[in-house]
Amino acid sequence: MDILAQILEQDFTVDGQIPQGFLFASVKNVGAATATVNGVDLSPGEAKDYPFVGKGYQAVPFVVNGSTIRVLHVV
Repeated sequence: MDILAQILEQDFTVDGQIPQGFLFASVKNVGAATATVNGVDLSPGEAKDYPFVGKGYQAVPFVVNGSTIRVLHVV
């Protein structure tokens, strides 16, 4: 049986993006400073999800602002 989706999970301490085409993503600020995800502030301890909507998402940028964010996404 072929693998249909792959789960990727990683902590980031530098700015980046969730790559275009992901099917689901969850982002949590596990650091001590406010990060920015897709232009919206994410306070320490806060999380946000991008649920499955039937097709892939465009890339979602994030700025860590000296914090650490944990990103889990499905491709």
